[in-house]
Amino acid sequence: MAASSFHGLAQANGRSEFRPKQPKPEKRDESEELLTVPDGWKEPAFSKEDNPRGLLEESSFATLFPKYREAYLKECWPLVQKALNEHHVNATLDLIEGSMTVCTTKKTFDPYIIIRARDLIKLLARSVSFEQAVRILQDDVACDIIKIGSLVRNKERFVKRRQRLIGPKGSTLKALELLTNCYIMVQGNTVSVIGPFSGLKEVRKVVLDTMKNIHPIYNIKTLMIKRELAKDSELRSQSWERFLPQFKHKNVNKRKEPKKKTVKKEYTPFPPPQPESQIDKELASGEYFLKASQKKRQKMEAIKAKQAEALSKRQEERNKAFIPPKEKPVVKPKEASTENKIDVAAIKEKIKKAKNKKLGALSAEEVKLKMEADEKKKKKK
Repeated sequence: MAASSFHGLAQANGRSEFRPKQPKPEKRDESEELLTVPDGWKEPAFSKEDNPRGLLEESSFATLFPKYREAYLKECWPLVQKALNEHHVNATLDLIEGSMTVCTTKKTFDPYIIIRARDLIKLLARSVSFEQAVRILQDDVACDIIKIGSLVRNKERFVKRRQRLIGPKGSTLKALELLTNCYIMVQGNTVSVIGPFSGLKEVRKVVLDTMKNIHPIYNIKTLMIKRELAKDSELRSQSWERFLPQFKHKNVNKRKEPKKKTVKKEYTPFPPPQPESQIDKELASGEYFLKASQKKRQKMEAIKAKQAEALSKRQEERNKAFIPPKEKPVVKPKEASTENKIDVAAIKEKIKKAKNKKLGALSAEEVKLKMEADEKKKKKK
């Protein structure tokens, strides 16, 4: 009854019992929904006005440093204290224990500065210079300390791969720094990196791949292509997989293959047939029924036949030395052709012509006549 009355009311109001289906919104391209950040935009710096009451409690961090860093830290520690005092953070150096400590004060207003101060003393302990380590206090700079000591078990192999990351005269490391805008320091079992967040991610990938025996040049090529693609505004929202190189992994097996390969026979559940004994072989050939004298005669005949073959072979080898070698056929000298005969008459005519021509210096009479002619010309003038 209740259901029928509800149905009647719905019809009276002119509305259907079920709601009509609403049209689904059209799908838009992801490129239209992406927001672009304008170039040169920076997030405003965290100031004292953002946190006027300061921090509720004090917090501190400490780290140890190796003995060889003691002299450098002792020299640059006043500069470290000066840089941290600007952010109201205290820093202490304990040379007896070999540790560095940073702690907040009542005036500290930035809650994240203590984390940056902790990273600063970590970088100083990992042989990073103060000029580079102090950049970590900036808002747009981060750091990453990559541990590579436990990635390769063999020490010699580890040293080779670490040197591959540095490259000849540090060229590979310099190329990575230019492509990622990061400062990279390889020291002992760690790689310290300082730079923007995007660069840290790329450097970590390259370092881990290098320790997995993938040469860094492949990743450097990929980074160079990505750098050029990022300049194009149209390609920024598209997939770059078609442009990036795909290097195939070549696993070269250096193990030498044996000359004689043993081929395994197919498995059969039945045992191999029993080999024939000497008596079975003699029964098959009929030798078993022969007398002892006949068997002895057969053996002697076989031995004599072998001796005869060996003798004939030996005789052939000896006779090879007495076989004369094949001589080359004698080549007859060619007769002088009649065409190349010397023409004596033609030569005589040439000599006569040469005598008639005036060759060499003038005679004494000719010189006198020439001098007289020159004098006459001068008098006329």
